[in-house]
Amino acid sequence: MAVNLVNVEAVSKVYGTRALLDGVSLGVSEGDRIGVVGRNGDGKTTLIRMLAKLEEADTGRVTHSGGLHLGVLTQHDSLNPEATIRHEVIGDMADHEWAGSAKIRDVLTGLFGGLALPGFEHGLDTVIGPLSGGERRRIALAQLLIAEQDLIVLDEPTNHLDVEGIAWLAAHLRTRRSALVCVTHDRWFLDQVCTRMWDVQRGSVFEYEGGYSDYVFARAERERIAATEEAKRQNLVRKELAWLRRGAPARTSKPRFRVEAANELIADVPPPRDTSELRKFASSRLGKTVFDLEDVTVQAGPKVLLKHLTWQLGPGDRIGLVGVNGAGKTSLLRAMADAARSEGEVQPVAGRVIVGKTVRLAYLSQEVGELDPNLRVLQAVQQVRDRVDLGKGREMTAGQLCEQFGFGKEKQWTPVSDLSGGERRRLQILRLLMDEPNVLFLDEPTNDLDIETLTQLEDLLDGWPGSMVVISHDRFFVERTTDRVFALMGDATLRMLPRGIDEYLERRGRMLQAAAPSAPAAAPAKQTQGQGQAQAETGTRAPAPSSADARAAKKELQKVERQLDKLSQNETKLHAQIADNATDFGKVAKLDAELRELVAEREELEMRWLELAETVG
Repeated sequence: MAVNLVNVEAVSKVYGTRALLDGVSLGVSEGDRIGVVGRNGDGKTTLIRMLAKLEEADTGRVTHSGGLHLGVLTQHDSLNPEATIRHEVIGDMADHEWAGSAKIRDVLTGLFGGLALPGFEHGLDTVIGPLSGGERRRIALAQLLIAEQDLIVLDEPTNHLDVEGIAWLAAHLRTRRSALVCVTHDRWFLDQVCTRMWDVQRGSVFEYEGGYSDYVFARAERERIAATEEAKRQNLVRKELAWLRRGAPARTSKPRFRVEAANELIADVPPPRDTSELRKFASSRLGKTVFDLEDVTVQAGPKVLLKHLTWQLGPGDRIGLVGVNGAGKTSLLRAMADAARSEGEVQPVAGRVIVGKTVRLAYLSQEVGELDPNLRVLQAVQQVRDRVDLGKGREMTAGQLCEQFGFGKEKQWTPVSDLSGGERRRLQILRLLMDEPNVLFLDEPTNDLDIETLTQLEDLLDGWPGSMVVISHDRFFVERTTDRVFALMGDATLRMLPRGIDEYLERRGRMLQAAAPSAPAAAPAKQTQGQGQAQAETGTRAPAPSSADARAAKKELQKVERQLDKLSQNETKLHAQIADNATDFGKVAKLDAELRELVAEREELEMRWLELAETVG
């Protein structure tokens, strides 16, 4: 029988006149992996701080089992700014001791990319004081994971981690014996790691068995059984459930609920978006040209991030952009945005960015700095415009859109200066959409947003007709809102990944494995990222093609990708025509013959794409 580690008994917590938690009773036992979800400000962080005895409850009590070893990652670290990374993470262990520990090697490699800590000027001997918040966050997480605990409490552990780092952390936590309580808005991470969920809502905490997918279904069932009003029963939860059930097999590999019940619940829910219809509408708004990049080189200072890049963002394209930190994702968007804002006058250091004449670009950066703190929320939105056209006859007022983004009627009159970081982020996205852009660049849009707001944003983007590029470490959001994934692997190239983020992680894994033998296990030599990538491309492979051949292959690769896109659209149309003419057997036979030819052509092109991709990189 599992030993009980923490008991929370009839706990309440009040801030001002608002009860964040009201008579909550919970327990954590050995082997539990609990995910905590809820809207920003509903008390998730307060709950786990009280559970860890970092904050006192107003009433009730929290008890820990005797001798409990507890590790906590808060949103503000307690690292000594004058100490080195070595002192805070490794302590007094000699090099041969820590380098001989598989656990320590795994943590350092997973969080920092290598035992020599590439990216830190002095490696383990780097002083912590001047480091950024994201770097300090990784150090605090490494310090926690290297130690042994009975229970780990994590508050937003995926913040400042890239897709690769999040995948590593999920795999690491699944293998640990420690119990886990984790607050995060990363839904993919919750599904991978957690076996129970706590949903914090209006002072209460609802418990659910299973990961995030199971929680979404169970919550929808609970609301349906409670006979809530029909509008609420058919809310965004059902749409997200449809996405989860129809998604990749890996996302639904361990369901604990009845498949028949889930399918019945979503039987009348359409797919998240009609891609063909949106592309058609986007083409009418944008024309044929959106962004064409011809032999472009992107630099950040003296560092070349991308070179000889030929790429096209077409009308209705929904692109996810992933890659290692520092590979140039944000720099690429900035170069395209600069060309759009200057009407083509500002160009990269080499090559050319062609911008369509009808492009209306909205760029959501990682910073939140342009909001006037003296304005009220509704005024900040109305400052852009009073009403917004969402396409296909859908229109919303500023107030309605505010409510959809979690700003109720009272909250709409709150001064911007009183908003939290997450609320400011919501308001920033809302203002961008109010300006009716036809091209969206979203750089880490999920930062500081709770899960409920993310589902609302995804729902809004489902019907948004335009071109979109998303940079995000939130794998669920990227897969949910985009149709194709491109990756910057750190070798100055941009590659399309037909299998998406799974393929990206596999490629990165092969690169790291190929680079690993070059460093001794006990005393790793410091190696630059470029060296590691060069080694990853050597071995049994044929000699690299000449630069002229490589450029030609890249251009053909881009052409093949455009042809594949067009074939995919035609295939969708043919399927629709076959469905429309189901009773006309002659017509169906003719359409079926066309479809077979098209599929054969697509398969041939896909083989050519794989050959070119191998040649390019």
